Amino acid sequence: MTISTRLTRLLGCTHPVISAPMAFAAGGRLAAAVSGAGGLGLIGGGYGEADWVRREFDAAGNAAVGCGFITWNLERAVLEAALDRAPRAIMLSFGDPAPWSQAIHDAGAILIAQVQTLEHAKSAVDAGAGIIVAQGAEAGGHGRRRATMTLVPEVADMLAQRAPDVVPVAAGGIADGRGLAAALMLGAEGVLVGSRLWASEEALVHPDMHAAAVAADGDATIRTSVMDVARRLDWPEGYTARVLRNAYTDRWHDDLEGLRQVAERESARYAKAWAEGDIDVANTFVGEVAGLIRSIEPAAAIVEGIVAEAEARLARDWSGDD
Repeated sequence: MTISTRLTRLLGCTHPVISAPMAFAAGGRLAAAVSGAGGLGLIGGGYGEADWVRREFDAAGNAAVGCGFITWNLERAVLEAALDRAPRAIMLSFGDPAPWSQAIHDAGAILIAQVQTLEHAKSAVDAGAGIIVAQGAEAGGHGRRRATMTLVPEVADMLAQRAPDVVPVAAGGIADGRGLAAALMLGAEGVLVGSRLWASEEALVHPDMHAAAVAADGDATIRTSVMDVARRLDWPEGYTARVLRNAYTDRWHDDLEGLRQVAERESARYAKAWAEGDIDVANTFVGEVAGLIRSIEPAAAIVEGIVAEAEARLARDWSGDD
């Protein structure tokens, strides 16, 4: 059960599946489980806390894993905390990777750049990325407006002409083997899986948020900045996050200025709700694939199931003959 691509050969793994470095959710146990199953697991370095990064690398043990960061908030000390652990790769998202690329290459890690536009992809090539993840707006968490179905082949075509050694990967709306097979047909060499692995036993997610995602469908999600204003996070213009709608987003989505005026009070309320798994206030960060998530499973079983289904789909006789 293998699908060999340029991604698997570059990473030295069995399956063309990378787990997304989801902030607060993708810890060392999840990353290790994905790598142990034949993919590449990434620890979610998120907004950058060096002690948290070190602790989660410890939790990953001797597994060959990587780490990902939110680029606009990255500090050198936090990146160095990850590079000290000899990561297989470092993924940078939501900002220019150029200031960090040399340090990553010098440490012997592969630079993975996640992009949301064609121009972002061109800049990532110039920065020396070895892998470019084209992320569509279907994805859970932060992103922009382009859809996976069109962004992936556009990026793949650009790389084929401009930087044929750079490996394209698809992200956004990929939860099963159908998504992996489709991504390969679009020109990607593998997939970055977020929400489906967020819904795993190893993910650092409150059980009530897991339950909310299992009960939801894709229509229950929304792209919004409510949670960023509530958490007093100054995200760059153009980025929103996809989350499950709840009473809190219903109240504030169309009144962000009003939320800003009470942000000091609401930030404490939101943080408490997040810690307690209060899904009516704190948002469940999951993408449109919520409608394809029907259970919380071990990460290894999820990865193996995605690949097995993709193999079956790719091997199917589409001629219509029985």
